[in-house]
Amino acid sequence: MSENKDPHVDQQGHRVEDVKFVYDFTEGNKDLKDLLGGKGANLAEMTNLGLPVPPGFTITTEACKVYLESGTEPAALRDEVSAHLDALEAAMGKKLGQSDDPLLVSVRSGAKFSMPGMMDTVLNIGLSDKSVQGLAKQAGDDRFAWDSYRRLIQMFGKTVLGVDGELFEDALDAAKAAKKVTVDTELEAADLKKLVTKFKKIVKTEAGRDFPQDPREQMDLAIHAVFDSWNTDRAKLYRRQERIPHDLGTAVNVCSMVFGNLGPTETSRGGGTGVAFTRDPASGHQGVYGDYLENAQGEDVVAGIRNTVPLAELEQIDKKSYDQLMQIMETLENHYRDLCDIEFTIERGQLWMLQTRVGKRTAGAAFRIATQLVDQGLIDEAEALTRVTGAQLAQLMFPRFDEDTKVAKVGRGIAASPGAAVGKAVFDSYTAVKWSRSGEKVILVRRETNPDDLDGMIAAEGILTSRGGKTSHAAVVARGMGKTCVCGAEELEVDTKRRRMTVPGGHVVEEGDLISIDGSTGKVYLGEVPVVPSPVVEYFEGRMHPGADDADELVEAVHRMMAFADRKRRLRVRANADNAEDALRARRFGAQGIGLCRTEHMFLGDRRELVERLILADTQDEREESLKALLPLQRKDFVELFEGMDGLPVTVRLLDPPLHEFLPDITELSVRVALAESRQEPHENELRLLQAVHRLHEQNPMLGLRGVRLGLVIPGLFTMQVRAIAEAAAERRAAKGDPRAEIMIPLVGTVQELEIVREEADQVIAEVEEATGTKLKLAIGTMIELPRAALTAGQIAEAAEFFSFGTNDLTQTVWGFSRDDVEASFFTAYLEKGIFGVSPFETIDRDGVGSLVKLAAEAGRATRPGLKLGVCGEHGGDPESVHFFHEVGLDYVSCSPFRIPVARLEAGRAAVTSKGSDHR
Repeated sequence: MSENKDPHVDQQGHRVEDVKFVYDFTEGNKDLKDLLGGKGANLAEMTNLGLPVPPGFTITTEACKVYLESGTEPAALRDEVSAHLDALEAAMGKKLGQSDDPLLVSVRSGAKFSMPGMMDTVLNIGLSDKSVQGLAKQAGDDRFAWDSYRRLIQMFGKTVLGVDGELFEDALDAAKAAKKVTVDTELEAADLKKLVTKFKKIVKTEAGRDFPQDPREQMDLAIHAVFDSWNTDRAKLYRRQERIPHDLGTAVNVCSMVFGNLGPTETSRGGGTGVAFTRDPASGHQGVYGDYLENAQGEDVVAGIRNTVPLAELEQIDKKSYDQLMQIMETLENHYRDLCDIEFTIERGQLWMLQTRVGKRTAGAAFRIATQLVDQGLIDEAEALTRVTGAQLAQLMFPRFDEDTKVAKVGRGIAASPGAAVGKAVFDSYTAVKWSRSGEKVILVRRETNPDDLDGMIAAEGILTSRGGKTSHAAVVARGMGKTCVCGAEELEVDTKRRRMTVPGGHVVEEGDLISIDGSTGKVYLGEVPVVPSPVVEYFEGRMHPGADDADELVEAVHRMMAFADRKRRLRVRANADNAEDALRARRFGAQGIGLCRTEHMFLGDRRELVERLILADTQDEREESLKALLPLQRKDFVELFEGMDGLPVTVRLLDPPLHEFLPDITELSVRVALAESRQEPHENELRLLQAVHRLHEQNPMLGLRGVRLGLVIPGLFTMQVRAIAEAAAERRAAKGDPRAEIMIPLVGTVQELEIVREEADQVIAEVEEATGTKLKLAIGTMIELPRAALTAGQIAEAAEFFSFGTNDLTQTVWGFSRDDVEASFFTAYLEKGIFGVSPFETIDRDGVGSLVKLAAEAGRATRPGLKLGVCGEHGGDPESVHFFHEVGLDYVSCSPFRIPVARLEAGRAAVTSKGSDHR
């Protein structure tokens, strides 16, 4: 980003006086999301398509960025807004806030990426004590006018003036209680008029000023409030959660109001508002999906305050509007070639489109929709791969509830976002966050959620609400986060003040009681329900075939997407596996070899005693005896591994961790020695172990005697391992197998270390070849996990046939972090403060660690053009990191067996989205 701080110069260095800050809906299109935000760009696109969109204009994200950086709006903005407002007034034939027939507008946020409910909206701007009378007269409906006015004061007071929204809700509840009614729509015009007076008093008391009567002041203050809402805590938290950049800013859409709460007349019926999806966002199935609410306005559906009716019922309520909506939905889906999420209002029989966007969907829906669109000829395989993600595939691999066990089902709501979630019931976001940080798994239970609940939604395992539908705030946000959610479970009586939920039959669920929710079926259970493997995991394990009778369409969709990815990808995918069982599972999951076999895992259990003997050896003979005992055990391990991966490469890392890790804890040993001495018991062995622990103790073991240093300091250790590998390979050759072993030297910092170990290894391999009469092709390479190794990779490549980037240690040494320490101490603070968007141990740090990987890859191949390059850190299974490794030209990634399908999919996606960025 530019370092320019002049508020009159934009990021490209242009004077802001020369920049256009306001676009009419007729001027934009769907490709201008950076400038107009998603909402503005799509309103313009629908206008271009000739769809019924209320006239309006969009203030650009550039104006927002100037405002946020300088604290004031661009000097030219007011005049531009005035010019567009004049044009809007001319088109509508009335002025903003005109006393006898007012033009009313909404002011709504709209960033490039959808952030549902995270930023602000104000409806009915232009109403005042005078214009409310004119609106009532023009509409022929006093109740509608006063209801619209109280909504404006309530929204404006909370959003623009910072008044506590609970004060308005309490006053509204009091008005309903006085009238002895339960829903807002049962309040009459006189009741609402009194409520307006009460609301204005609340504003005066809490905000220290009167509610503004000047309509232009209302609009300008609302525009500034939307700009400011970009930097609210909840918006920043959502962006961190979804990895949305913080410097994009939001656009502001000023749109002429249409009213779903305008009552019927003698010649036309009333209206309503709704949200529609061109396909089911929860399952991906085609059909009529959405929610509709009669006699309602704007945000009522998403807020979930009143329960909606299914969209299909609109056909009986208003067939003409329903038929028109179905045609528009088909037009939009074919135009966007994807699932579309649509907001609409019907005003006395006239359908208006208020928004469309490519809809958020569940993981299962994403895979089903991608394959459906391929079958319909709307997209090709490459495009289909961009419609799904590795993170979504990982969600589909999570376990699901086992309904064959005895369970206590207590309710059922709408299956809003799939998954199986178990946790303790909590009834507010604060408690959800607090308990989650203490290690508790929680389910957030609310009547309905609102944007202020975001931190609790993130902390919870799942979300359960008694109100709202598939398009409520809870449902939309949960689907976007991949969080399990059940909405609209009306039979559950949620009492947030008393922190309890009453289920049918009278049983009370108190805060802290375990409950289970199934976001795939909408079912709610008492207690903890057991889980079983997902069908997708059964497919990868080979226990379910996509064409089988018991295979559902989701498995078929996943199978097809994996086939698309495997055909497109260049990166090969290997597994991190240390035994034959893991190797076989990895192979079932699609691994093309082993990229990391950690031999230290072969020294645990019963073999630990042999390692202790090696460490305690006082003479060369004792050391050789210990190594001789370990050799056949290691050989057997490698034989099993090579057999499981027959015909595929197996990269074996020689012993890496410090030797003290194989010895007992120093405190435990000290206690044992002290007790033995006090009891005058024999303790010679314990004493020798304690002395060895003291001798091997290091202040910083991560940077101490480990890796290649062990092989150089302890004679015979690495050569024993190389001999075991070579003899195992020879044994597999004799059994007509095809072993493809690769020997990897860890923690090399200079080529001289590698040359010495390599010379010894070559000699051992030659001895085994001569003894067995078998020609072995064993590649020898190294891990690049130290900055110096990366910086001198050209030299190291002279002695290495392959590099494998150990990005876990490379990240530690580049950042100067001890992972075990920093993740527990300050990483949370770094993430909250935005220093990290995501942990560098989770996703590759492109600018730092990534730069060294790229440099080493280029230098290594400059020395040895055929140098094989891979990565074996945890980043090898991280979706975003896989794309980076594709771009810098690595040959393979290696990850845990369970993450192999994710890496395969992301490697395919990287191939179709990189557009020639492969740097091989």
